[in-house]
Amino acid sequence: MAPVRQQKRSDRIAARIRDLIVARGLKPGDRIPQDWLAEQELKASKGTVREAMKALETQGLIKSRTGPGGGAFVTALSGEQAMGLLGNLFLFNQPTISDIYTLRKLLEPELVAGLAGRLDESAYEKLQATIRLYEHEPETAEEEFAQRVAELDFHSVLASLSDNLILGFVLVFLHRLLRDLAVCRAIYSTPNPGLRETALSYQVRLIRHLKSGDGEAARALMREHMEEAESYMLDRAEVRRRHSADGPAR
Repeated sequence: MAPVRQQKRSDRIAARIRDLIVARGLKPGDRIPQDWLAEQELKASKGTVREAMKALETQGLIKSRTGPGGGAFVTALSGEQAMGLLGNLFLFNQPTISDIYTLRKLLEPELVAGLAGRLDESAYEKLQATIRLYEHEPETAEEEFAQRVAELDFHSVLASLSDNLILGFVLVFLHRLLRDLAVCRAIYSTPNPGLRETALSYQVRLIRHLKSGDGEAARALMREHMEEAESYMLDRAEVRRRHSADGPAR
């Protein structure tokens, strides 16, 4: 990560407009008042103001419309959009499996400990709906891959249930990074029938702890699961690395 550089004039203007949106309580779909963008109000040239607005549009915070009724309007950046933008940060310097699991081992046990005894039936239905995707044995390699991804989705559903929005976002983003890593996709595509049964057993036990309100048991089970998952993924990645280094048999 490069050190933070001094902000350009346009960046400071963009930050000011963003602060005004929050301070004045504007919502998605609201028009940004034209007087906020006046050159004399911002003490900046028309080009600098235009650059600031373009930056806000790139960030997904505003949308410009032309023609009658046009102008600059507030938009809401979805979590999916934010993760897509953030994912580009790692496009050419991808994290490792160990990088991702270092955080998962710290955060996911605390997540489930905080959720224990606090979820309603609709939350459990979301979790059960994910589990139902891989209750049956897969018939094809493609279905097995989809089931492996659904197992990861179970964790994303758990993260989405957290009252801590930052914790939930970070965990879902980590899950997305795992899906995007080529080595992980290759591992998920490798048949391993025993993993499905292991995942089902773990998730049934976890839901039991969550329903009973036993946060300590939920934390311990998740920590154990994260350690086992990391060990498996690293082992499989090493096998693939060695196979690739050896090359095809002659």
